[in-house]
Amino acid sequence: MSKKMICYCSSVTEETIVSAIRRGATTLKKIQDTTGACTVNRCKELNPSGRCCSGDILDLIERETGSRPSSPCCCE
Repeated sequence: MSKKMICYCSSVTEETIVSAIRRGATTLKKIQDTTGACTVNRCKELNPSGRCCSGDILDLIERETGSRPSSPCCCE
């Protein structure tokens, strides 16, 4: 599993998020509650891509579950 950083604001890796998904956190809100990812709202400043990490988190949920929940960007 990848140690790739997903949420630069809270220093949350892909590995941590995928682990949370596999334990039942299958919505953005549940990922936020269990990992702290996507809660600081400074992605556009701290993420090298200059964008919010919520899309990457939703991509991981979809990859792991086969379903993409609809959620607003956490940085707005």
